[in-house]
Amino acid sequence: MKREIPLRLKTLLYGLLCVMCVPFVFPTWWMVTSSLKPIGEIFAFPPKLLPADWDFSAYAQVFQLQPFASQYVNSLYIALIVTTGTMAVAAMAGYAFARIRFPGQNVLFVVVLLGLLIPSEVTIVPLFQMFHGLGLTDTHWPLILVPILGAPSVLATFIMRQFFISLPGELEEAARMDGLGRFGTFYRIALPLARPALGAVAIFTFLHSWNLYLEPIVYLSSPEKFTLPQALTQFVDAYGGPMWNVQLAAASMTALPVLVVFVLAQRQFIEGLAHTGVKG
Repeated sequence: MKREIPLRLKTLLYGLLCVMCVPFVFPTWWMVTSSLKPIGEIFAFPPKLLPADWDFSAYAQVFQLQPFASQYVNSLYIALIVTTGTMAVAAMAGYAFARIRFPGQNVLFVVVLLGLLIPSEVTIVPLFQMFHGLGLTDTHWPLILVPILGAPSVLATFIMRQFFISLPGELEEAARMDGLGRFGTFYRIALPLARPALGAVAIFTFLHSWNLYLEPIVYLSSPEKFTLPQALTQFVDAYGGPMWNVQLAAASMTALPVLVVFVLAQRQFIEGLAHTGVKG
């Protein structure tokens, strides 16, 4: 029988958790509420938790000063393509490293993991020269191809490999007895069971692509092709100073998809991380 937690202890625990949440929740609260304040009220002391006069004009200015709608669509479709492509590549590569035996398997896997040790700042110049030679600068192709074939895909492959290693080998033996080949076993047996790991990979990859900043600055020069992190830096006044309420309004809208993705996939995220350390 499960032991019931006393009501007093449960209340104390919930109160402690609420206090611990304040440092994480308050910056988001301040960002959203400050986007509804006049600039002079944002830095008022003592700070106000709610605006004295609710002002939504900053949200209209976001779309007037920049092609924010197209920039929003740019970030969204790039993140979705990168997430889908990374999940596909990582799932197949992780399954191959976990279940298919071939000469030099462990050595090759270590070489792949070494890609995590190389900072993106080291490879950004040769990659720019390569894409410039192919005529792909000021396009979204570098922002799609580099994450799918780079470090985010390596981390995703590691997560998927660890998950597939934890699956019982009897599942594959039963699949072979039913006449399934290697790909059929992967597609019909292993992949459906890997939903928690795929959820973790999806969150990691989506967040990485959504927050990508250095690569868009290097590869993109047309405002209508900017992604959101790059677009947020463009809301400045005539003197180059930040337009705080407009930037905070744009940042609030930028953070919305991240919260939605995490809320929808948080269970798979936690389960996926729990399975990555079962076996090595």
